Amino acid sequence: MKAKERILCVLKYIFLAFCVCIAIFPIVWVILSSFKTNAEILTNGVSLPANFSLTGYKDALTISPILNYFGNSVIITACSTFCNVLFLAMAGYVFARCSFRGKNILYFILSLAMVIPMTALLHPVYSVIQKLGLYDTKTGLILVYTALNMPMSLLILRGSFLSIPKSLEEAAYMDGAGFVRTFFQIMIPCAKGGLTSAAVLAFLNSWNEFTFALVLTSGQSARTLPLSLSYFTAQFSFNYTALFAAVTIAVIPSIVVFAVFQEQVVSSLTSGSVKE
Repeated sequence: MKAKERILCVLKYIFLAFCVCIAIFPIVWVILSSFKTNAEILTNGVSLPANFSLTGYKDALTISPILNYFGNSVIITACSTFCNVLFLAMAGYVFARCSFRGKNILYFILSLAMVIPMTALLHPVYSVIQKLGLYDTKTGLILVYTALNMPMSLLILRGSFLSIPKSLEEAAYMDGAGFVRTFFQIMIPCAKGGLTSAAVLAFLNSWNEFTFALVLTSGQSARTLPLSLSYFTAQFSFNYTALFAAVTIAVIPSIVVFAVFQEQVVSSLTSGSVKE
């Protein structure tokens, strides 16, 4: 390897290490700060804790109903992710394999939802949920989160089904399998990478969503984990230790889920880039 190539290689790794540090530093800082006291945070925010204390986590569990909100988030996120992947897998398969009048126009309209700002949907979504009698219910949030993740899931799953050879379906039909059986027993296992990718992204979006959870709920029975962070700030005081502990509790599940399934997410997003 020439000297110039070695220098470029070293610079490349230095740049990558710099990017990793920028990405990881806020997460590490929040987690370490959750073990500090308010005085330590206000004195030197970037120092290591003098004594690792769990007081922040005890305060977080005492000040807010964080465990109740955590349970609500698990139920709502799990149900909305399952519904999103199931229904959008069916839609993606139809758009990938079937031909019908207005197919491209319909797909364009559904994909157009990705460029609509979420804030523009607040009033119409609120009105629909109110008329359906689903305000301040888990069911209402499940339906909303399922719909909000629709464009991205449809894009991923349609691409995944397009990457599967048609010969597999033809062989299944020749063996006597029907449309439904072919979909569930042949196509779904072959598209598990795309299903995993869509599920992970839907999970992350639903787990971290704040605005609709705030607008569509009023009591503790259906509110989700991100809303619990408002309990730790007041007009004239801040419990930073408890706040950082609550943030840590809120972000750990997202980090774990993405870390476990990151390979499937990356591979499915790249393999789905095919032409019709």
